[in-house]
Amino acid sequence: MSPFAHALVIFGAMLLLMALRTPIAVAMFAAGALGYLVQAGAQPLLSFLNNMAFARFASYDLSVIPLFLLMGNFATQGGISRALFAFASRVMSRFQGGLAMAAVLASAAFGAICGSSVATAATITSVALPEMRRHGYSGRLATGTLAAGGTLGILIPPSVPLVIYAILAEQNIAKLFAAAMVPGIIATLGYMVAIAVYVRLVPGHAPSVDASQGHPPLQMGDWIGIAPIAAVFCIVFGGIYGGFFTPTEGAAVGAASTFVAALLKRELTMAKLAQCFYATAEGSAMVFLIFLGADLMNASLALTQVPNQLAGLVHGWGVSPLMVVTGILVFYVVLGSVMDELSMLLLTIPIFFPIINGLDFGLPKESAAIWFGIMVLMTVGFGMLAPPVGLNVYVVNGMAKDVPIGESYRGVMPFLISDTLRMVLLLLFPGISLYLVGFIR
Repeated sequence: MSPFAHALVIFGAMLLLMALRTPIAVAMFAAGALGYLVQAGAQPLLSFLNNMAFARFASYDLSVIPLFLLMGNFATQGGISRALFAFASRVMSRFQGGLAMAAVLASAAFGAICGSSVATAATITSVALPEMRRHGYSGRLATGTLAAGGTLGILIPPSVPLVIYAILAEQNIAKLFAAAMVPGIIATLGYMVAIAVYVRLVPGHAPSVDASQGHPPLQMGDWIGIAPIAAVFCIVFGGIYGGFFTPTEGAAVGAASTFVAALLKRELTMAKLAQCFYATAEGSAMVFLIFLGADLMNASLALTQVPNQLAGLVHGWGVSPLMVVTGILVFYVVLGSVMDELSMLLLTIPIFFPIINGLDFGLPKESAAIWFGIMVLMTVGFGMLAPPVGLNVYVVNGMAKDVPIGESYRGVMPFLISDTLRMVLLLLFPGISLYLVGFIR
């Protein structure tokens, strides 16, 4: 059997197991083990397995993942989202579709201390959805907005997928966080523009603004409500970029300060505190198991030499580097219909990154790697919304029992258009993503 045929069998086995509803980590591990066994034999496979787990988990950088997950769980269980939405809704009340825009702003702010797309979508939905429906927003616009807003949880740093990319591509986490900041702000503004355009082009999905009612000014209580979130953000990112601590230490400081902020809200009961640690352990275990499965899968594919042959083939085509990146991003969109974002990154970055690293984008190698990471992150966010899977859509729709899933998918279409325009902009102008990186030494 040829190396290419071996690679096809390995991928086919993984997809078959996934179709049988096998957990993705187990599917990758089993397919990788099968491919390794067929190509190298039982003894080399056992020797590789003997050292694989320690070699992966001995990395100090991996500790940032459970710390950021714990930080997000403290924020989720601590009632922080309610203050964010109340503040944003007051600010945006003068605009048609203002509550939808407020949900986007609240999602962006919550994402700055959460780092998870699904957690951001679920948390903001629990607060914003009842208010939006009570004010007459259609199920389509409400669920579409909240699903799209959830993707800001990984676009606005800290971002767990971006941390994983940094580890796999051996890049600086702080620089990747800085690179994600401007695209995250562009995404937030793009979603708000999409809402403004949609409610005017498609009447009836949002209530009209009654100017005679006036707009309540911000109260001192509103500012006090968001002060803990602002303080956490300033402490974590001010400390990282001020050189006071590393991103890993920043994650620990962030988790501790978010815990204090949650205590100040007086909503963090012992049961919720236990849930924070349980959810963190569960999420960390899932990520680390996917790491193991992906490592074995990639080792099996490396034996086929197909990744190296693919890199050589792409370089020999003489195709524009931008076209290569575009093709990879399209592949991610397709792969996102069957895989979650973490599995995609762990499986594909070891294959695609050497290809990108060998292309000339007219940028320093580090800058090109950071820019590519941001483009991958944008595509991952797109996959969280795009049918037929769109995990965020399923999460939000599951919380809106009276809204058909088809209506939710229609609701995310304006945001997918916004995502597409933003991805094209960042693809053609890498300097947008790299602007803040230039200030880091």
